[in-house]
Amino acid sequence: MLLITEVNDNVNLVTEEVNGEKQYHIDGIFMQAEQKNRNGRVYPSKVLMNEVKKYNNDYVKSKRAMGELGHPDGPQLNLERVSHLIKELRIDGNDVYGKAKILDTPYGKIVKNLISEGVKIGVSSRGMGSLKQNSSGVNEVQDDFSLSAVDIVADPSAPDAFVEGIMEGKEWVWENGILTARRIESYKKHIERAPKTDLEEAKLYAFADFLSNLIKDK
Repeated sequence: MLLITEVNDNVNLVTEEVNGEKQYHIDGIFMQAEQKNRNGRVYPSKVLMNEVKKYNNDYVKSKRAMGELGHPDGPQLNLERVSHLIKELRIDGNDVYGKAKILDTPYGKIVKNLISEGVKIGVSSRGMGSLKQNSSGVNEVQDDFSLSAVDIVADPSAPDAFVEGIMEGKEWVWENGILTARRIESYKKHIERAPKTDLEEAKLYAFADFLSNLIKDK
């Protein structure tokens, strides 16, 4: 299974006063089905909507639908990086509208400061699943897709192709009850996908990641 992330910058920033305190929310389209996204993938409506309903029941309703700031490198939730809580996910046709409250956590405070300074932010869905090319040659997300979280990202209009390549190039498997990364043989493919301007950074990142995993595996 692959770690699959999609960025959507079609969100609104909402601030309101509650008991004299300023609260921050974001709302808008969090995910979309049946259309090719910027990563060249398509989510069939049945696949995405079934998983959204499950995520609503398992996480949103029980107030456990937390998300992080940035691009986490795995499917697990890192509590120290939590920045927001999803309050609502609503299906409207092929769109999934969401609303999230920015929390008063260390990373939530960073998001609030970014908003206050006028920085454009968006959301990035994060999940596990497999891909298969359809008859049109487009990668289609399969029905084993599982939504892990919806994260907040800064400047989603300028995605870092290299970071996304590294993240999505990892294959994830269950080992001893823990979801761990099984590195696909070659970082070379990810380096080749990196923009020319980021080539050196891509090489350094791949090497650092390789060394890091060597240490973890010992």
